[in-house]
Amino acid sequence: MPAKPMNDDPEGSAPSADESGAPVNDGGTPAEKAAAEVAGTVTPARGSTTPDEAVTPLIRGIAVLRELTEADGTLSLSGLERATRLARSTVDRITATLARMGYVRVDGRDVHLSPRLMELGNAYLAALRLPALLASRADALADELDESVSLAVADRDGIRFIHQATRRRAMSLSFRIGDLLPAERTAPGPLFATEWTATDWQRWRERRAADPRDLSFTAVPPRKYGADARDDDLFVSRTQEAAANGWALDDQLIEPGLVAVSVPVRSPHTVGDHRPPACVASVVSHTSRHTAHSLRTTLLPRLQAAVLQMERELHNTPPPPPSTPPSNLALWTGASKQRLGRDFIESLARGLTVLTAFGEGRPELTLTEVAQATGLARATARRALITYEHLDLVTPTGDRTFALTPRVLSLGFPPLSRTALPDIAHPHLSDLTSRIHESTSLAVLSDSGEEIQYTARVATGRVMSVNITLGTRLPAYATALGRVLLSDRAIGRSALPHDLRPLTPHTITDKEQLTHTLTSIRSQGYALVDEELEEGLRSIAVPIRDRSGRVVAALNTAMHASRHSLRECVTDLLPELTTTATRIESDLHTAARFTHVPLT
Repeated sequence: MPAKPMNDDPEGSAPSADESGAPVNDGGTPAEKAAAEVAGTVTPARGSTTPDEAVTPLIRGIAVLRELTEADGTLSLSGLERATRLARSTVDRITATLARMGYVRVDGRDVHLSPRLMELGNAYLAALRLPALLASRADALADELDESVSLAVADRDGIRFIHQATRRRAMSLSFRIGDLLPAERTAPGPLFATEWTATDWQRWRERRAADPRDLSFTAVPPRKYGADARDDDLFVSRTQEAAANGWALDDQLIEPGLVAVSVPVRSPHTVGDHRPPACVASVVSHTSRHTAHSLRTTLLPRLQAAVLQMERELHNTPPPPPSTPPSNLALWTGASKQRLGRDFIESLARGLTVLTAFGEGRPELTLTEVAQATGLARATARRALITYEHLDLVTPTGDRTFALTPRVLSLGFPPLSRTALPDIAHPHLSDLTSRIHESTSLAVLSDSGEEIQYTARVATGRVMSVNITLGTRLPAYATALGRVLLSDRAIGRSALPHDLRPLTPHTITDKEQLTHTLTSIRSQGYALVDEELEEGLRSIAVPIRDRSGRVVAALNTAMHASRHSLRECVTDLLPELTTTATRIESDLHTAARFTHVPLT
């Protein structure tokens, strides 16, 4: 079924009532409208009037994603109804559409953000290039200083993190990639403010007047008392000092005990005779380790040296060739509409696909290029871009081109950027268990390589089932999970566990035989263990691979030997395991593109 142009789609119109006929709230009083704009519910790029050609379902879908983000990734359907002020039927249709796209998961009455949603933020970060080029140097500096290091970009009158290299301590930073902070309470803020125009300063003052306690910036503690003119003057003074010094300090502005020093990473491209900041690098510490003075005298020179290396990296690295854009998205949305009917809002799905047209080697695109990349009609792509410009998610960059803004990271990226592999896997394990009616588990290899550790598990409701709790450790050599993990290591006697004790009469204890078995597992892609760990217990497992192809975890199902023959394990259970592993890997690869995904 060919994709239908959005301008022919009644969902794409901008009525004064939602799809259920309920009137749309116009934002309330002027104070309420200002607060909503500050909070990100409505973020027009110019003025406060929604363009006639804006796609109303797309605006509503973005509002739902933002409310889920502000709620740290999970909100009930009734909570979404209250937060967005949309009719329940509209919320249901939006979440059904987002679930079809893999962006959310509906579990009973609750809606959860899914890792696949990170592809929107990934599109911005890939187009930006800065994390790919500078993250390793930020990580190296964090290791050298044993302090947290961050990279941030300007987002209007705030700053937004694009990379975090944090240290594991009892008292550690909780900022996440995508978090938005008010410029005046940070070290990077004054450095970015040196580039502000008179309009930018006016917008900042209006935001301060509308939200004096910073309640809309959920990543920072709110001010105990509202900001006043002295606070405004202090930020102006700090900006002037930053312009003169080329660096800036945060001496416990965010919260007591937190200090930071920042240096701008200058763009290789000049504007006139000036190179504006591409981003700002910061070293963040605690007053128990450093005062603001010691940050400046001790760590600032090392930060400045690292920034020089970052700037050389930006200057010397040529632009990448354009990556392959997504394809057949228009056909997919059309097929989804045909399958789900009224529950699938095609204009919302098509609008969201426009963000994925951008990426590595595609930082700026024309309307025609967006339409070609997504397979959408030019009219459809045009209306989506108009909507995104109104929401400040896309900005015109000259010569009829558009680019994503940092605000794209507000669509689910902060809560999802701290997702661990067990969190990614658990919904897929639940689906698998419901299909095969057997318990399923995820495990990783211990540091010693001798044991496996269970990190996620969904049990079946049978009277007799395999009883294993999270955190349980078992010998790797005698389990299907362990053998899958061991098979990815260098095959040889030295790579095997030292003690191969017979746990049952069937346990393989000969190292040469086990080496041959691991070689076979590596080539066939699964392990089948029959009563080697415990008599009567049969298990089959498949690998979970990261973006580099390395096996980082294993997925299995285990059952009593009487329930499935060895042949049935391969013919019936293995395809289900493989399908589930592919889905977990897809989410893992999306989540791990610009973030670190813990395995446990």
